[in-house]
Amino acid sequence: MLLTNAALVTGLLAGSSYAGSIPANVKTFYDGIKSKGSCSKALKTGFYALDGGAKDFSYCGDHMTDYNVLYIQGKNGQLADMDIDCDGIIKSPYSDGRCEASQDTQPQSSYIEQIQGYNVGIKDVDSYIHSYVVLGNYADQGKSGYTTFHPTDYGIEPLSIVAVVCNNQLFYGVWADQNGDDGPPMVGEASLAIATLCFGKNAVNGDKGHSDLDVLYIAFPGSDAVPGAKGANWKASTAKAFQDSLTAQGNKLIQRIGGGGGSGPSPTTTGGGSGPAPTCAWAGHCKGASCKTDDDCSDPWGCVSGKCA
Repeated sequence: MLLTNAALVTGLLAGSSYAGSIPANVKTFYDGIKSKGSCSKALKTGFYALDGGAKDFSYCGDHMTDYNVLYIQGKNGQLADMDIDCDGIIKSPYSDGRCEASQDTQPQSSYIEQIQGYNVGIKDVDSYIHSYVVLGNYADQGKSGYTTFHPTDYGIEPLSIVAVVCNNQLFYGVWADQNGDDGPPMVGEASLAIATLCFGKNAVNGDKGHSDLDVLYIAFPGSDAVPGAKGANWKASTAKAFQDSLTAQGNKLIQRIGGGGGSGPSPTTTGGGSGPAPTCAWAGHCKGASCKTDDDCSDPWGCVSGKCA
């Protein structure tokens, strides 16, 4: 019987996608932000989520003190959208033609030097493979009137993990690019990889993102949010493999929110690549701990015969 239960749990984890339920603490946080309506402690406001839309989106610091996170929010319960960023490696070996639909790409990401400094065998991020998020708005010297925001002023480090709640799912990306001043100051943009994980391959491409204002981007100040050279599978050949490599560290970071209460996504075993092995991210709920349901166990374990296993 024990072998049968263990096999069942293993099968569930191996077959799971990232589309599991959002951890309770993150879901409560998401719902609370929407119900509150707008940011009361904006770190910087005056941004657009949609071309031609309202200029009332903010980088919000309402929960910098209690949870040590910042996020993007509009008014009346609106969050951000998800435009598609295809900057970085333009001629991707993994291309299926969807990034090529973009009319606005740059041949490098904002943090190409840091990525190359990792010496991990890639020249830059690849929008098809690396789940990354665009944060920050910068202007060239001498250009006035453009609304800027620098996440580093608030402890957000380049290439740190960002949690993304989209389409009733939770994913992790890294902060790898910023918005330039070649248009209005925008928020709400991510790589094709993370958009595909969120909404499916047929729903997005370089010229077609997700326009509903229901995507929550959560950034985490501090060096513990940076996977670095060895903490992520930078040479992954699939988006799922790269996402898997961020999962354990991302699951630890979301424990900041509301005192924890959720274990986050489970890594898949079908990504076609390998990353760091998941570790116990929820003290008191590790392997061997007493449990009643799977929610009482930190990933990658489930509740088997009253014990996390």
